[in-house]
Amino acid sequence: MNPTSSLPAVLSSPADARGRRVLTGYRPTGKLHLGHLLGNIQANLALQETNECYFFVADWHALTSGYEDTSDLHANVVELVADLVAAGLEPERATIYRQSDLPEVAELNLYLSMITPLGWLERNPTHKEQLRELSTRQINTIGNLGYPVLQTADITLVDGEVVPVGEDQLPHLEIAREIVRRLAHIYGEGLLLEPSALVSGGARVLGWDGRKMSKSYGNAVFLDDAAETVAEKLRQYITDPEKIRLKDPGRPEICSVFALHGLFTPAADVAVVDAECRAGERGCVACKAELAQNVNAMLDPIRTRKAELGEDEIGDILAEGARRVRPVATKTIERVRRGIRL
Repeated sequence: MNPTSSLPAVLSSPADARGRRVLTGYRPTGKLHLGHLLGNIQANLALQETNECYFFVADWHALTSGYEDTSDLHANVVELVADLVAAGLEPERATIYRQSDLPEVAELNLYLSMITPLGWLERNPTHKEQLRELSTRQINTIGNLGYPVLQTADITLVDGEVVPVGEDQLPHLEIAREIVRRLAHIYGEGLLLEPSALVSGGARVLGWDGRKMSKSYGNAVFLDDAAETVAEKLRQYITDPEKIRLKDPGRPEICSVFALHGLFTPAADVAVVDAECRAGERGCVACKAELAQNVNAMLDPIRTRKAELGEDEIGDILAEGARRVRPVATKTIERVRRGIRL
């Protein structure tokens, strides 16, 4: 692959990424939930149809804020890969690998760390937010501060052209582009590819408490939750507080359950839900029960596929992914070494 790119900084749609090399990383921090499925994974399922996709397990990234307790790290890696494959990422079509299986990532991270100004990292809004939100933990470390540098190494090691991100991750991608340009300025053009961002258009899925669905909030519906567990969690969802009795007219526009109907229920049925709620012809209990049926219909094949996956198969998937990506990584490292004149 040519280590130069004419891609813009931010792509406007998945169609702009067609035929490109796409890279996405997932931190192994536990099970995936509906927010991951609709916000990220489904978009990547579409991308793998028309692009050369690399999906990696970012276990070194997990250490940047979770270094104190790694007892569940291996289990989380297995859990993550099982969820991704069960949800539809195809090892035969895309390359799925583990970050720590490529020592070239650490080597490239070292080189990039040597040239990255400290001020770039200290101004990173994500780092500032973490220091505020996780003030009770000691995360003001070199590793956590250097997260964007390691991310740059992940992307550029495989000549990643397109990186799907959320709006909040755009500053990281801009740092990556600046690091690549600085490397070129110091050692010459053509050493690393400058990546572009594809801003995710995935849905924002709410948890039962009205906040964004998150493991840390304890409000998540996981992809492998049993059908009854899904129904029980959905029964906890907040609805219109003024709709107390069945015949009370509801306001779907403020209801978290109705928002989920828009994601899991056929459009024609969503219109019926809307009309019946406003007319006081639909109760919240029945509305949640119908939603649970639709959510479970989507999760059934994922649960079945995940139950079929064993740890040995997961290990084989990661080993094959590392085998495929290693020649690409080796070529990049050799190019950078020559450029630095090592």
